Amino acid sequence: MATPEQERIILGIDPGTQILGYGIIKERGKNLSLLSMGVIRLAHLSDHALKLQRIFEKTSALIEQYHPDCMALEDPFYGKNVQVILKLGRAQGVAMAAALAKNIPIAEYAPRKIKQSVTGNGNATKEKVAAMLKQLLRFEESPQFLDATDGLAVAVCHAFQFGQIAITTSGKQKKAKKGYSDWSAFVKDNVNRIA
Repeated sequence: MATPEQERIILGIDPGTQILGYGIIKERGKNLSLLSMGVIRLAHLSDHALKLQRIFEKTSALIEQYHPDCMALEDPFYGKNVQVILKLGRAQGVAMAAALAKNIPIAEYAPRKIKQSVTGNGNATKEKVAAMLKQLLRFEESPQFLDATDGLAVAVCHAFQFGQIAITTSGKQKKAKKGYSDWSAFVKDNVNRIA
């Protein structure tokens, strides 16, 4: 008798104080499907505290609607402007608080790790990430803001971290291989991913 495939819903968040991107996917066995993606616009709010409140409310609403099993967030990148990093960290923290209030586990990923997971190239452009996600999840529409596909990329990256799924350069999913003992074995199995 076959065992039922494991299923989970992953909410991915690309934190921002002007635009916050999100993507929600369903992982069933080794297959991924798109449930929703979009943005939360915050630029019209002049007060930073109001932006944080809106992030908490909208993230909580997404959690209530989709009942994710986990949340993955993009780490704020390190830059020269400390104030920007501080504000992004607050935005990330408020989104985390919405998940933690519902006992949803969270994970964080660096931007480079997310791009590497989705495209095989840690320096890929936002457009390349969006194009690969369109192939992988088989959707046609182009979001108005690439922040939406950035949030979606975080969710897909999280799905790939558990060794269930890998992506080929053609955008097709395959069962991931686990446990490389050294780089030469990885390179041998992933010739197409090495630039």
